[in-house]
Amino acid sequence: MTTDDVLAEVGPRLRRIRKDREVTLAALSEATGISVSTLSRLESGLRKPSLELLLPIAQAHQVPLDELIGTPAVGDPRVRSKPLVRHGRTYWPLTRQPGGLQAYKVLVPQSREEPEPRSHEGYEWLYVLAGRLRMVLGEHDVVLAAGEVVEFDTRVPHWFGSTGEGPVEFLSLFGPQGERMHVRAQPRRS
Repeated sequence: MTTDDVLAEVGPRLRRIRKDREVTLAALSEATGISVSTLSRLESGLRKPSLELLLPIAQAHQVPLDELIGTPAVGDPRVRSKPLVRHGRTYWPLTRQPGGLQAYKVLVPQSREEPEPRSHEGYEWLYVLAGRLRMVLGEHDVVLAAGEVVEFDTRVPHWFGSTGEGPVEFLSLFGPQGERMHVRAQPRRS
């Protein structure tokens, strides 16, 4: 549904709400301070609704603003995104909205990498789904098994990857700073 479609439905909705409450245009005008002619044009679709007009109407009818505007129908909630491959790791985005908290399922193939701890602003949470995850966090070097969880401040230098015994699959939650580090950063040139 486009913005124009949503706006086109506001006028009839305003008229229906007013008539359901048995309120005249004159009474609504008195309650809101909006002229009768403006209210009439809003209801007939001859005037585009604005917040300055809708807020007092919502207040006069004692309804939430979204009842006047109409909330869009909820679409299919399933996230259907394509995996990203970065630095040999595969990332499946589990969230659709950019910014804010991001969730990824990550698969790291079996490898024996030399840890290169990095730090950045933010906070991260990891849940191991399968395999064994090696994690270096500050002075700690730990191995996590399936079902184990870690959370940490990403300002502490950290690295995680395969133990070299097989692939590892985990869920990762982090903010925008973590997304730049894990998914969008370019590899170093040798």
